[in-house]
Amino acid sequence: MAANVNQQKYDAEQIQVLEGLEPVRKRPGMYIGSTGPRGLHHLVYEVVDNSVDEALAGFCKNISITIQKDNSIVVEDDGRGMPVDQHPKLGIPAVEVIHTVLHAGGKFGGGGYKVSGGLHGVGASVVNALSEIMEVEIKRDGNIYRQTYSRGATQSKLEIVGEAKKTGSRTMFRPDPDIFEEVDFDYDTLEHRLREMAFLNKGVKITLSDEREGRKRKEAFHYEGGIREFVKHQNKTKEPLHPDIIYFEVKKSDEVEVEVAMQYTDRYNETILSYANNINTTEGGTHMIGFKSALTRVFNDYARKNKILKDNDEGLAGEDVREGLTAIISVKLTQPQFEGQTKTKLGNSEMRGMVETCVNENLMAFLEENPSQARVILDKCLLTARAREAARKARELTRRKGALDDFSLPGKLADCSEKDPALTEIFIVEGDSAGGTAKSGRDRKRQAILPLRGKILNVEKARLDKILNSEMIKNMITAFGCNIGNEFNEEKLRYHKIIIMTDADVDGAHIRTLLLTFFYRYMKPLIQNGYVYIAQPPLYQVKKGREVYYTYTQKEQDKLLGEIDTGSKLEIQRYKGLGEMDEGQLWDTTMDYNKRTLIQVMLDDEPAADETFSMLMGDKVPPRRKFIEDNARAVKNLDI
Repeated sequence: MAANVNQQKYDAEQIQVLEGLEPVRKRPGMYIGSTGPRGLHHLVYEVVDNSVDEALAGFCKNISITIQKDNSIVVEDDGRGMPVDQHPKLGIPAVEVIHTVLHAGGKFGGGGYKVSGGLHGVGASVVNALSEIMEVEIKRDGNIYRQTYSRGATQSKLEIVGEAKKTGSRTMFRPDPDIFEEVDFDYDTLEHRLREMAFLNKGVKITLSDEREGRKRKEAFHYEGGIREFVKHQNKTKEPLHPDIIYFEVKKSDEVEVEVAMQYTDRYNETILSYANNINTTEGGTHMIGFKSALTRVFNDYARKNKILKDNDEGLAGEDVREGLTAIISVKLTQPQFEGQTKTKLGNSEMRGMVETCVNENLMAFLEENPSQARVILDKCLLTARAREAARKARELTRRKGALDDFSLPGKLADCSEKDPALTEIFIVEGDSAGGTAKSGRDRKRQAILPLRGKILNVEKARLDKILNSEMIKNMITAFGCNIGNEFNEEKLRYHKIIIMTDADVDGAHIRTLLLTFFYRYMKPLIQNGYVYIAQPPLYQVKKGREVYYTYTQKEQDKLLGEIDTGSKLEIQRYKGLGEMDEGQLWDTTMDYNKRTLIQVMLDDEPAADETFSMLMGDKVPPRRKFIEDNARAVKNLDI
């Protein structure tokens, strides 16, 4: 076959070698996840992690984070101060190596830190690479040292600029607007993460300040009780069943540490958060397996020993002893091995046995020393076991009978013809009217429609047997094909895009929240692995002669009206519901793959998500009222 003479040349000259920190600027998503808000805030965490490492090593008690007026960040600590002596191999100061060489720092080789946080250890050099300016000041050896960098390159030599009586490090950086979609730090996002860090590192004081005009705030997070106070915080919108927070800590030399705090509440779902070296292991891992295994064994052993369960009674299952439980498991170890899709699953095999032994001994001791509290917990477990049997019968009705058994799918579902889940999507649509329009306007090959009539059950206030008796929830479970809870099976998911499509009003927002609560509590991997989306129907239709425009926010609408010639007559329609659009309009604005806007639902902060769902959908009114009062001013375009 003759070669194409116009074929692009491909030889050694085309192989690009990226020097220094160029790879980070070329592919920032590989290092910080994205160039959107998630990646922007990740820069702060990378720098804070270095200060927390000093705290873990026992040399730092205070860490402050300041958002300055120009959206730059300052992180300061009272640790030992970064090393400033010459690096033996590179011939430049160690602090310069830390900030200009990828994968350089005290976390590697075990010499600098026994235990360190941060997932990849890329830290300061990546922040430097993605900042238009960075300045580091170090107090140590009686001096104040300073060095500046920009976009990964050194801008000034390390110099002594003053005398110091104390020690510590101060880092200022301003993210590069050429890299990030928007450089605007969200105080609440930082607040959630920094509070979590303070809970996980008892005794360390972390202060967050915002100095921007009109946004000034300051808070300090300092918890001598550590993860005990974390459990108390997570349960502030719930009703605890027993007064004491069960807590134990086990250290094996200075290389491994296990901490567990737990308390039962009157809720029907479990909240178990696990951490390894301060990293939220959202996919669990060996420490989580050890905890769950020991929990089930201890409660069964205690119940049989105290004749609460008779010899011929069926034992308590895992879900029985976890219902209503809020627990924090935090382990710290020298060589963590992370696995899983997002590298947030702990793989160290030895941690399973360590956590299991720790829980076996200490939880049993608590139950024996506190029989009245033990009885309250076991009564709830036994009630859950009875409900589980009722739920088992209801669950049988929702089991998927096989990929080809379409006769078992709910009658309301208008399924698509494509069978490859990676190519299909399902719209959960509010109401029969909008559902009918969506069915008429969809791409029948790839898009399925499931209309919901009214509002689904609030699963935050219901046990599983009641949930599985809800017709709308059964329809969703059957349509998705992947089951729920402990029997969730991602491989059987029939659609890789689950799109919530509700009206742009208060009722629509409420239905959306009810659906997200159900997904989060009973199908969490759908959110964790990026299968859930929210459709964005337009707010306005603007007609000018034969021209038709759609806008999706008030800001877009104001901009459009400012750009088009308003001298001529305009017809403006404010959409209150999806049913106001015909099938062609709904396709053009909300369902067409090439024109629509979808918001992907992500789980960035699990403790914050749990807290929010409990507060919004739970029984306690005061926290919900406070939330509404705090956020009312931010609400725009509210339809009542």
